[in-house]
Amino acid sequence: MEMLDTINEEEEKHIVQENQAMIAKMVRDFGAKEIVPNMRKWDDTQEFPVALFKKLGELGLMGVLVPQAYGGSGFGYKEYVTAISELSKIDGSIGLSMAAHNSLCTGHILQFANEAQKKRWLPKLATAEWIGAWGLTEPNTGSDAGNMRTTAKKEGDYYIINGAKNFITHGLSGNVAVVIVRTGEIGDSRGMTTFVIEKGTEGFSAGRKEDKLGMRASETTELIFNNCAVHQDNMLGQVGDGFIQAMKVLDGGRISIAALSLGIAQGALDASLKYSKERHQFNKPISDFQGISFKLADMATKVEAASLLTYRSADMKDRGLNVTKESAMAKYYASEVAVEVSTEAVQIFGGYGYTKDYPAEKYYRDAKLCTIGEGTSEIQKLVIAREILK
Repeated sequence: MEMLDTINEEEEKHIVQENQAMIAKMVRDFGAKEIVPNMRKWDDTQEFPVALFKKLGELGLMGVLVPQAYGGSGFGYKEYVTAISELSKIDGSIGLSMAAHNSLCTGHILQFANEAQKKRWLPKLATAEWIGAWGLTEPNTGSDAGNMRTTAKKEGDYYIINGAKNFITHGLSGNVAVVIVRTGEIGDSRGMTTFVIEKGTEGFSAGRKEDKLGMRASETTELIFNNCAVHQDNMLGQVGDGFIQAMKVLDGGRISIAALSLGIAQGALDASLKYSKERHQFNKPISDFQGISFKLADMATKVEAASLLTYRSADMKDRGLNVTKESAMAKYYASEVAVEVSTEAVQIFGGYGYTKDYPAEKYYRDAKLCTIGEGTSEIQKLVIAREILK
């Protein structure tokens, strides 16, 4: 029996590796055709390319973790990490939006919705017929989510929501938003509840769009609730489950930001390697100079370490293990590496690294968000410290 289990494990591992290779090639081919020719324009104008995400939906990349029964691809986290990192090697903005749609909005519904709710929303989200948003952060509460001011008051079969969320990916273009609001006392971890709110619901609208340093093709806006009446059937789980759900969703979400960071770091490294062999100074390629080759060695080592941490947390998640510590470590380390490696990339490119005609400056701008979104590096350290000191 033990031998049979080992064979099954080996077969499963082989299938996953084949899936990863297939996804990587598919994303590279798709990116070369659909993303690379347009990314400069999207970055300059902050255009969120909805049509591109519909095409990603056709490829199955907008419902990577969703079971096939609900129209998804039915893959695991290792395939998911591969998809995000390959997209992010090309354009971090596209990787970010794909990750936010999958991990946060769709992932929250997948984890905590009842069967009727899953059938109602997942097929639309998994195919990108609908784009999804997720709302926890508010103007005055980022890391301090327990102090949120957006409230829901029960009136008959409805909850009346008032307040605002900000820094919401797809807040304007999204067709549906999963939002966590306060139904109890401030600071009470059992005082928050999750609702799914569809676009067009009266009293629900998008506010200001943020003008951002990087990730400019990924839309970030406010969500405004003005006496917005949401039926109790749109509640995920029970009253008071919201904050606990959000923390569990973020455990998985951190793996996706680690994958995003990994992709940006790998993209910056690949560009640096290529440029260092092509750029000549003093009659030889700059990669021949120890000052440059040692930089590249450090960058490659850090990217490799980030990859190992990220795929380890993905593997643990696939096996149903607790990943709170591991996902925080992967997110923390990979995001800091993305910033370091993209900074060194600009240095290797020199003056050209500071211009938009070369790829280094975009990796540099995009990378910084990875150390902030879905929990800052400082919050990750708090989570890791809490876990190791238990």
